[in-house]
Amino acid sequence: MSRRTRTCPCALRSLAAAVNRFPQSPAVARFDRAADTLLERHVRGHRALDLVMYGASAAGDHSIVWVALAALEGWRRGTLGSTLGRTTAALAAESTLVNGLVKLAFRRTRPAAREPRPLPLRTPRTSSFPSGHASSAFFAAAILRERRTWPLYYAAAVTIATSRAYVRIHHASDVVAGAAVGAVLGELARPLVRGTTGPDEPL
Repeated sequence: MSRRTRTCPCALRSLAAAVNRFPQSPAVARFDRAADTLLERHVRGHRALDLVMYGASAAGDHSIVWVALAALEGWRRGTLGSTLGRTTAALAAESTLVNGLVKLAFRRTRPAAREPRPLPLRTPRTSSFPSGHASSAFFAAAILRERRTWPLYYAAAVTIATSRAYVRIHHASDVVAGAAVGAVLGELARPLVRGTTGPDEPL
């Protein structure tokens, strides 16, 4: 066995350890503290925003809102069965990848609740990094968007993703990472879900 072959497992373990440490790095911690301070001083504590953000966070559970929007989009286009079926399958695959394999690489603890939440909300037991809600939101927006409706889809994605930091279910860096992962996966999956391999429709 060559020296290069013998050292490969060590290199992989080192890479895995570096990946696992990333969410706990000082730079990420500073970003999370700054974002949480901003939310606490200027955003949280308003009843109307509580209703919007807690409602958005709950709507993102199990991608309920995205399945409903896929059904609406399919009905509008006259392709209800295929649009709903492909979108649901794609969201299930994305959730399995992000909430299963990706989260297992990090095992990050979720933010501690400082006080009772103003509204009830389900708290998952999976790793905090990355945010599955943010990932599924940007994934769904990528595969469902149309030339005329894309601002609405991405506005919904931003709201649901941001809500996870607002309600302190996720750190801000979890949300940013989840949004990035979901956006990339969505662009990769879009031709398959839309049933075309031709040029994409311009925004």
